[in-house]
Amino acid sequence: MECSPQSTKLKRTKRPEVWHSVYEEMTFSERQVADYLQELELWWFYESPVFLEDERGRPRVWTPDFYIPKLGIYVEVCGSESLHEQYQYREKIYKMNNYSVVFLHLYKERAEWKSFLLERIIQLENSRFVDMTKIQLRLKGIIGPRISS
Repeated sequence: MECSPQSTKLKRTKRPEVWHSVYEEMTFSERQVADYLQELELWWFYESPVFLEDERGRPRVWTPDFYIPKLGIYVEVCGSESLHEQYQYREKIYKMNNYSVVFLHLYKERAEWKSFLLERIIQLENSRFVDMTKIQLRLKGIIGPRISS
């Protein structure tokens, strides 16, 4: 479900005559993050499917909480310390599949999660800029080809 200036934040259920807000499906923590992303004018899709492979090469479909198309970044809201190992596993698999996912551990970062989210987004964007600059310089012949290990 998309949240954008044009969207109504409503989606059709199995019964065509019934509509409900995507916010009804969110946890309290997810609603906080959704509202903050809107404040930043970062429009998002809620639980957009991600296709990846696990450590054994098996296909998987996961649905991180938010996808921000403008940035190509996913946000996973971690609301429970009891799921810490599961979050670590997911983070490992996302990295293995080259997905940019920010894990927000709201149960740890209650007071500072907003600044943490912004810092992580800035880090990811800066890293992408550096990577693209290197590619551009290689194409112009200013730096040598990348050597694979």
